[in-house]
Amino acid sequence: MDFALHIKTKMYLPRPRAAPLPHGNRMLPLALVLAFVSPGALATPVCRWVDASGQTHVADTVPSAYQAGASCTDSDQFELTPAQQRDAERRTADEQFRARNLGVLPPAGAASGLPRAPRSAKRPTDAITDATDCPTWWRIYDESSACFGPFRTTQGGIKPEAFDQCNEVASPELKCGPRRN
Repeated sequence: MDFALHIKTKMYLPRPRAAPLPHGNRMLPLALVLAFVSPGALATPVCRWVDASGQTHVADTVPSAYQAGASCTDSDQFELTPAQQRDAERRTADEQFRARNLGVLPPAGAASGLPRAPRSAKRPTDAITDATDCPTWWRIYDESSACFGPFRTTQGGIKPEAFDQCNEVASPELKCGPRRN
């Protein structure tokens, strides 16, 4: 038989298929695997170490040269109990229901049960209106700039948490002209 003809006939022959599991036994292999894998077997230690070049590594195994300086944490301590998992799932479902039906998300600290820090007034507390005179507007603008100052990054940007504490005030230069000292 010609080799090319042999290849063509092999490609068109039907392949044998494995017999499907009976309806009741389809989940049996998965159940057997899950029965033999205990939750403790899935937990692995998480180790952190610094190599000779000063680079920090995080993994479940540590090279023997760095074992003396490695610090390991057992990940079991971070596992939730079944009751905690149910409680978290219930809270998540409640929050999603509220967000979907009311269109309002709950406060950030309310869902976690953590106490919220008292909200202080944003600075500056004065607002700019059409009746604000130029010296007052410049003073409020300076207060706003001073408030945002600690939140500036090295690249000149502003960290998002600044807007929780500071009111943004537009520059009075367009209405009042350049600053006169």
